[in-house]
Amino acid sequence: MKVFTQSVNFNADNELIKFVEKKVEALVKFHDKIVDAEVFLKVQNTSDKENKITEVKINIPGSELIVKRETKTFEEGVNSAVDNLKRQLKRSKEKHRDSLIS
Repeated sequence: MKVFTQSVNFNADNELIKFVEKKVEALVKFHDKIVDAEVFLKVQNTSDKENKITEVKINIPGSELIVKRETKTFEEGVNSAVDNLKRQLKRSKEKHRDSLIS
């Protein structure tokens, strides 16, 4: 699976990009037909502590799954988004399996 990572309003260091790719690539365990993933890391210029926006888009045949998180750190956002995507991928795979059985 190919993971495209884009940082908006800042330059992401290699450590952060490697962390994101490692976490997102682990989603292959939950759905074997993932085409690719797009990760957007954005920094909002606000006074809020939670100004880091993490958006993860997973492309699977027939649909795409998108999760957006606003957190204090990108690591926290990526972890939260990946956990949510695990559930969505399992649900998507079960629906696909059920449609094949019917």
